[in-house]
Amino acid sequence: MTVDHSPRFELAQVNIGRLLAPVDSAEIADFVAALDPINRLADGSPGFIWRLQTESGNATSIHSFDDELIISNMSVWDSIESLRAFTYTSAHIAVMSRRRTWFEKHATAHMALWWIPAGHRPTIEEAKQRLALLERDGPGPMAFTFRAPFDAPDQADESVAAAT
Repeated sequence: MTVDHSPRFELAQVNIGRLLAPVDSAEIADFVAALDPINRLADGSPGFIWRLQTESGNATSIHSFDDELIISNMSVWDSIESLRAFTYTSAHIAVMSRRRTWFEKHATAHMALWWIPAGHRPTIEEAKQRLALLERDGPGPMAFTFRAPFDAPDQADESVAAAT
């Protein structure tokens, strides 16, 4: 009998931000210049699985909201530890530390994490629902944050995660 050791769940993340100016403006040029190097870094990071992108290699032209200044970033990782390491211990931190240079301070939930069945790729609508859930109910097993993480469901809970 072979034991399947493949992960049953992967970690999805979304974060959104409202730019202070259009993506093609001089005010945002440093941010745009950092996109390709940071995306390459993410793509090669341990635990990285997938990210939302167009043929341009990023997601800045995907308008998930009515406001075209709001841009989204979505990705999938093998664990919260892998995503945390990329976010807070790689060159990504230098770009993140400058976010107020390019983005408004968000008044509502702007980042959410949630577990998905392995192989599933989250949609923008799914991500928007997770942000709304986090805003409405606070962190829980269906939408959480780095500060209030939840473990991946066990096999008994697999049908719950698959249904969301």
